[in-house]
Amino acid sequence: MKSDKISEAVVRRLPVYLRYLNELVQREVTTVSSQELGQRLDLNPAQIRKDLAYFGDFGRKGIGYDVSYLIEKIRHILKIDQQINVALVGAGNLGHALSNYNAYLKDNMKIVAIFDAFGPKIGSKINSLTVQPMEELTEAVQKDNIRIGIITVPDTEAQNVADQLIESGIEAILNFAPTILKTPSHVRIHHADFTTDLLSLAYYLENGKEDELDDNNE
Repeated sequence: MKSDKISEAVVRRLPVYLRYLNELVQREVTTVSSQELGQRLDLNPAQIRKDLAYFGDFGRKGIGYDVSYLIEKIRHILKIDQQINVALVGAGNLGHALSNYNAYLKDNMKIVAIFDAFGPKIGSKINSLTVQPMEELTEAVQKDNIRIGIITVPDTEAQNVADQLIESGIEAILNFAPTILKTPSHVRIHHADFTTDLLSLAYYLENGKEDELDDNNE
């Protein structure tokens, strides 16, 4: 790796590349150029080459990238060439939906434990996992080497859950609660905010109409 400081934008594009490369494998395509990747993913080929060059020299001039080899390298970069265990806190409707992720999981990232504070949910089954009480969180994290936590609880409980995850030894959190959480610098947190994304679409709907009117008036 040429630099220890890789931007978040680059890291977020790597799974996009990996997903399409896996599609190519399904179609028995063995090599792909940055131009082909760029056209399919609506990205600048130069950006793709630059992103990958941060981590090594994976392409061959005039040939492009060996698909299987590049998949192997990106999986290694993302650290999913080994199993990463995940805990989910919140056994509501969203928690149920996310737990189905395990059913079609192709990468080595797996939800291995589900927790909830609501008594009637404790002991129920979601797929093959039994919902556990929050009191068992720390023990499970340590026993199962769980490194990532997913939060799907109401916003009023999210910070408390995040604190418990961090105290248990979790290294990263994906937060689905519609609130900003405070975490120490050594714990990485990503927010998946459906509300913000939906509201921002309203701007583009109106903006698209304005752009169309502007085009018609030219």
